[in-house]
Amino acid sequence: MVKKIVFMGTPMFAVPILKSLYQNGYPISNVYTQPPQKSQRGQKINKSPIQGIAETLNLEFRTPQSLKNNLDEYEYFRNINADLVIVVAYGQIIPKNFLELSKKGFINIHASLLPKWRGAAPIQRSIMNLDQETGISIMKINEKLDSGPVCNTYRINLNSKLNANDVTEKLSLIAAEKILDNIDEILEDKAKFVEQDQTKATYASKIEKTEGKIDWNDTAEIIIGKINGLYPTPGAFFIFKGERYKILKAEIGNGIGNPGEVVSDYMEIVCGNNQSIKIIEIQRQGKKTQKVEEFILGSKIKKGTKI
Repeated sequence: MVKKIVFMGTPMFAVPILKSLYQNGYPISNVYTQPPQKSQRGQKINKSPIQGIAETLNLEFRTPQSLKNNLDEYEYFRNINADLVIVVAYGQIIPKNFLELSKKGFINIHASLLPKWRGAAPIQRSIMNLDQETGISIMKINEKLDSGPVCNTYRINLNSKLNANDVTEKLSLIAAEKILDNIDEILEDKAKFVEQDQTKATYASKIEKTEGKIDWNDTAEIIIGKINGLYPTPGAFFIFKGERYKILKAEIGNGIGNPGEVVSDYMEIVCGNNQSIKIIEIQRQGKKTQKVEEFILGSKIKKGTKI
């Protein structure tokens, strides 16, 4: 008998996983994703990446504003009679009454090594926290956020050269490969789910734009972690003469001076604890991204400047 699988996801992170399921012959009955969003100026409607790939693959999709207290959507979902639901960064809390509508449960692919970094921004928080590793956890959803039992985890090492975009791509591709084995085991009741140690849980709260402001009294490692963790958005930044400058890429230097002081002609800036960072890519407010060699040609930020 053919199994019915429902996929729920929204961002680009989820796209390789849905494509992998489709290309490997898993029957996707329905796709759920967040509804299209208006751009800031209201001139354009932006579909989610998952809606885009669902349309390309000719998969039936749904975009409810909310599942909570949505009786029509509940009835529709109930009539699917799903065997398994795969959830990847869907963007909504799934109500308890929906969680009862899948024979083998709702399986979440979460981008952290649970119970560490439950919540909305696990990749960013892991990098900003200077963690040595992160990964993917495949877990069963229950009523509490990212707290359900885990059947498998897959790890990768982190370093100061990896930003949030790099890590997102790596983890997405790992998940796209590994979910296939997990689905088979779950559908055949061979998967072993282990409860999380709830006492070790940490939470990855949503990123606020204000968190991107650099404090030059922090160590170089912390500042690099912020630059990498908040790439590409909202970005790590400093303010100079009323303008915002976003640092997109940097590395640890060996400059000496006071925190916030530019100590070379190539944008090396002193941090706390007698450390420094060397900027590699930067973006002035309202301008395009530039390599530092190009940026310094027209910049008023020179050696000796305090920012």
